[in-house]
Amino acid sequence: MIAIHACKMNKYNTKKYILTKGLDEYFLGVHKAWKFTILFFKEVFKRPFHFREVINQSFEIGLKSLALISLTGFIVGIVFTKQSRPSLENFGATSWLPSLVGIAIVRALGPLVTALICAGKVGSGIGAELGSMKVTEQIDAMEVSAINPFKYLVVTRVIATTITIPVLALYCSFIGLYGSYINVHFEEIISFTSFYQNAFKSISFLDIFSSVSKSVVYGFTIGIVGTYKGFNATLGTRGVGKAANQAVVLAMFLIFIEEIIIVQIANWIRYF
Repeated sequence: MIAIHACKMNKYNTKKYILTKGLDEYFLGVHKAWKFTILFFKEVFKRPFHFREVINQSFEIGLKSLALISLTGFIVGIVFTKQSRPSLENFGATSWLPSLVGIAIVRALGPLVTALICAGKVGSGIGAELGSMKVTEQIDAMEVSAINPFKYLVVTRVIATTITIPVLALYCSFIGLYGSYINVHFEEIISFTSFYQNAFKSISFLDIFSSVSKSVVYGFTIGIVGTYKGFNATLGTRGVGKAANQAVVLAMFLIFIEEIIIVQIANWIRYF
């Protein structure tokens, strides 16, 4: 009996140790991420500013994502319009379709779709790139060469994502509205000008402001998560893949959380 009791106690202590260790690692990771973010805000206002690298990263993020954003936004506009039409036809309100699509795409779908695509494409790319530099000791070599690797690698990429993703989100919204126009035009004859006038009739300045604000937050999140995971990669080539995967998953999770919070704040402002 004593041996059985001792065995049960050992199993209990082992489970408790594993749980405690997991919680310790989680809160340690949160603390490191917080310090990483604070360091970014300290370094972003210090010289040198590396404008050329910011432009290069903006080109990599923006122009090379343009084709995928265009295709996705166009398809989202068509699909959302086709799915919304039957419900409005039941109430004889198909004339409201441009306004409905405009509100949905500008307020939510444009920024959210752009952020999710960039989280998968840009976030994983940044995590893998910096992760490979970390495990091959290129970052250490930059420190030896009197170059601040955090300033050159992290700050420039976070600024680029924060600037570029709002531009891509607005572009995605307009492409989505164009896809919606194509669908509406084939169902019922309507001019391009009339469609966009009806679409923007129900869109206020607050809608555009909240859309741009969300995109800025999403861009910052993608940049800071991707650089953090890549900058702290370990375990060789295996760690590079892990950093890229974690960058995508964590960025998408935070984007959904931020979407809920920002929408709630915008609704409070709208109603008050």
